[in-house]
Amino acid sequence: MELTFLGGTGTVTGSKYQVAFGTRKVLLDCGLFQGLKQLRLKNWAPLPVSVRGLDAVFLTHAHLDHSGYLPKLVRDGFSGSVYCTAATRDLCRILLLDSAKIMEEESGFARRHGFSKHKEPLPLYTSEDAERALKQFRAVEWNRPLSLLGGLEAEFFRAGHILGASMVRFRHAGISLTFSGDLGRQSDPLFPPPDRLPETDYLVVESTYGDRLHGTSDPGSELAAVCEETFAKQGMLLIPSFAVGRTQALLLRLWELKQAGKLPGIPIFVDSPMATNVTQLYSDYPEAHSLGADKARAVFSIAHYVREAEESKALSGRQGPMIVISASGMATGGRVLHHLKAFAPHARNTILLSGYQAAGTRGASLAAGAERIKIQGEYIPVNARIATLENFSAHADADEIIHWMGASKKAPKRVFITHGEPLASEALRKKAEESLGWHCTVPEYRDVFDL
Repeated sequence: MELTFLGGTGTVTGSKYQVAFGTRKVLLDCGLFQGLKQLRLKNWAPLPVSVRGLDAVFLTHAHLDHSGYLPKLVRDGFSGSVYCTAATRDLCRILLLDSAKIMEEESGFARRHGFSKHKEPLPLYTSEDAERALKQFRAVEWNRPLSLLGGLEAEFFRAGHILGASMVRFRHAGISLTFSGDLGRQSDPLFPPPDRLPETDYLVVESTYGDRLHGTSDPGSELAAVCEETFAKQGMLLIPSFAVGRTQALLLRLWELKQAGKLPGIPIFVDSPMATNVTQLYSDYPEAHSLGADKARAVFSIAHYVREAEESKALSGRQGPMIVISASGMATGGRVLHHLKAFAPHARNTILLSGYQAAGTRGASLAAGAERIKIQGEYIPVNARIATLENFSAHADADEIIHWMGASKKAPKRVFITHGEPLASEALRKKAEESLGWHCTVPEYRDVFDL
């Protein structure tokens, strides 16, 4: 086997790994580079391997940093199958079509207003490209080996993290190679812990939180305290939230508070068509999470789901206590913006940040105590209380990753640590070598290893 690192090195985006065996080549994950401009430019550069020479793609999960380059790959000539769990396939239908729509809208806006250096700015890919890519998906089951492509065996295992998320092990000619994908928490309210690391000769493991430990605070108690303080002032609670995973985790915590009688008569609105569609998938795939079918229906029925734009705008004119969960999670765009314009100026309200806020986003400005934020060309005063929920991450921390690795019955010959910022990957390498005695490497972009 030959392993080539085409993304997810020195960054948490753009995950792509080519595995070559015999005369065949496959891609494990096919993610978009996101964030800094020098990373995003890689999406436009030709892939440094033959696209038409790829026989298949295997996806660990649906997040765009793992799946979002697929429509471009198909447009450039990839015609093979895309293997993933059924839940990942259905999440990709939501996320890839939304990604394409945003790209088309952004290129059209740049064209109309002359914001691009290109005379005719084009999207990286279109909705048509995304639809073509989705036709090439093939659903697989966990813990059921597949024999494909000239003697390659592939097997998917549960990884936690989000709905349908998997780790993938390849076997060929007596050699085994396992990719962790993004690992979930050991104690997550929505998902069981990741399956045990299967015996493998080589391991590629993520390191998003490789230099950090999650806190010990209870997010449910923190959420209850924020609600109590806000509603005592007859204010409203606005929660910018990610559509996949975070919104559903918030609804579970709010359902628990309602069960305990702590939110009497407080209406809850989910104002995100994407989050609404994602939440429906939890009912479609009860075996893919910890709630079960009946509890999932009960949990997710506590909210009113807002689909139409006019109803969304009307929310901003409502009076009295209420909870609005709206995208995007870092307040970079979406319906949450008109809610911020309406609710941020008033001291009785609370804006609750429920996840990581990347540098340069409105969410980061709010977290840093900005007295005003710019929305659609207008500066909005921020007098609302700004609060932050801890411990809502869907990623395993450093100790959880080491625990997962150490539970393997046999140490791999070599471990490749990826999908992390440089300090995080290096910290996990040192921790794994010192605590487990494993041979670990932090690869760089386009590194090639003969396994």
